[in-house]
Amino acid sequence: MGGNETQTAGPRAPPPVMTQPSPDFTRPIQTVEDAAALAACAARVETPCGDVQSMVWHIWGEGAPVVLLHGGAGSWNHWVRNIGSLVAAGRRVLVPDLPGFGDSARAPAARDADALPPWVERGLIELIGPADCDVVGFSFGGMVAGLLAAQWPARVRRLVLVGAPALVADPERQLGLKAWRHLPEGTARIGVIAHNLGQLMLAHEASVHDGLALPLHTANLERDRMQRRSLSKTDVLLRTLRQLDCPVFGIWGERDALYRDRIDVIGPALAQAPLFQSLALVPNAGHWVQYEAAAAFNAALRDALSTVPVGMA
Repeated sequence: MGGNETQTAGPRAPPPVMTQPSPDFTRPIQTVEDAAALAACAARVETPCGDVQSMVWHIWGEGAPVVLLHGGAGSWNHWVRNIGSLVAAGRRVLVPDLPGFGDSARAPAARDADALPPWVERGLIELIGPADCDVVGFSFGGMVAGLLAAQWPARVRRLVLVGAPALVADPERQLGLKAWRHLPEGTARIGVIAHNLGQLMLAHEASVHDGLALPLHTANLERDRMQRRSLSKTDVLLRTLRQLDCPVFGIWGERDALYRDRIDVIGPALAQAPLFQSLALVPNAGHWVQYEAAAAFNAALRDALSTVPVGMA
């Protein structure tokens, strides 16, 4: 699902804009073809993540920038049902494939989320200059977003965390996932991937088999080049939150598998941020809340991005 154009950004490259008529961004994304059409109308831009490697960005719309950082073993399409809502609201939406995932190369020596903020920042320098922006981070991308905000506080206007791990140290966490890479392509392999999708990402079997989630997830898994990550089992995000000077919002699915039977720890953990604002819990939704309950999530995100933060001078 590549974009309709590829640009290699130079140090002072002008920001890319969409060059073809905008589609109806209010239309729900229901099929693989819908997702491909959304990808096709993005500007596709490459920024460095190493001496010769590139990080790929997908950009839609115009207006105040908002950056969406996907989860582990994911890509830009973790946000496939949310991009249109943001564009329709007048935002410029920048969504990278983080280094090591999707169409982006793995950054040199990168093993986990803590290696990625410098490459995100370098890309943003080329795409929007020194301007601040709203940053939304899902799961693994929430750790990247939090670390970015700590290291480059002038960059992040507000931080929205979605289903982020590392709010409690949990080195023994078991999610009931099954190995699949040793299996040959075919029904058995897809069956295990579908099982894992239901165990970790989605709360409902119907969501797993809706015709879109499983193809997107499978393609993303095949392109995961940064496996054996372990930072999510620490409390690195909790410790990072205490250092932040930007407003912090949270949006979680109430049935998030990472916080099964302990959803009540999320609010107090986020409240460690000096400018914590609010936590929205989306009923009857799992970890991939922005996909499974897109309408409710999009409403919560609009609220977070439009709220005048409490406690700001």
